Amino acid sequence: MQLIPIMINGLPGNVAKMIVSHVLRDSRFALVPFSLTGPEIQEAAVEVAGTSIQLVRPDVRAARIGDIKKQCPGLISVDYTHPTAVNGNCEFYCAHGLPFVMGTTGGDRDRLDPAVRASSICAVIAPNMAKQVVGFQAMLAHAADTFPGLFAGYTMTVRESHQKGKADTSGTARAVVHSFNRLGVHFSEDQIEMIRDPEVQKREWGIPEEHLGGHGWHTYTLTSPDRTVTFEFKHNINGRDIYADGTLDAVVFLHQKVARGEKGTVFSMIDVLTGGCS
Repeated sequence: MQLIPIMINGLPGNVAKMIVSHVLRDSRFALVPFSLTGPEIQEAAVEVAGTSIQLVRPDVRAARIGDIKKQCPGLISVDYTHPTAVNGNCEFYCAHGLPFVMGTTGGDRDRLDPAVRASSICAVIAPNMAKQVVGFQAMLAHAADTFPGLFAGYTMTVRESHQKGKADTSGTARAVVHSFNRLGVHFSEDQIEMIRDPEVQKREWGIPEEHLGGHGWHTYTLTSPDRTVTFEFKHNINGRDIYADGTLDAVVFLHQKVARGEKGTVFSMIDVLTGGCS
């Protein structure tokens, strides 16, 4: 079986490191020994599980990407960088013919799809790569399509807790809010309560100390107008491993689409789940 070359961008970040460790253990992939990184990174390379990976800064990536593609033809890029880099990275991938999986949240999401559609590549773009969470989102989207206005009149609170270094509001929370909007709930994204203080997370939320540096806890509470009925939806993730399976399934899915000549198409994780790549 031909291995899929995969370049994990965002090293030396923790999520990127975790994805690399999974790639190294997965017989479907060949890790590309390069990673696009941020302008603030001074290291020339990083080692993960005994494998050295060269870090490519923004000021030299355009000059180096041609050689990287020659060394690793057919590579798929995986982006776990920073919200401020999302749109610039997307434009770079499109300009240089690099199909990609965008796991980074934030940025101007409305610019991503048009950029890919106007390019010669295809991509998987999703606010969450955890397959079970994506399934939960799909259930809510189906409910919104089938029962619009079901929760009209209900009030809602949304609280999401992530590690201190997460700069943006959870993309998953925003997607879930959109589904509840279609279900009749008046609630805006700026009402989402973001928790990033480790002391609050430990003391008030009960998040295990060993997972303060990497977790995603979400609670959505809906209350009826007369306050006699309450619905609560919750998903609590400790660690980051749950994101690896979905990310790598997305890479396989995208590789298959590229092999079939797909161009200018944006896929979601729903497409990945229904595409049978797990």
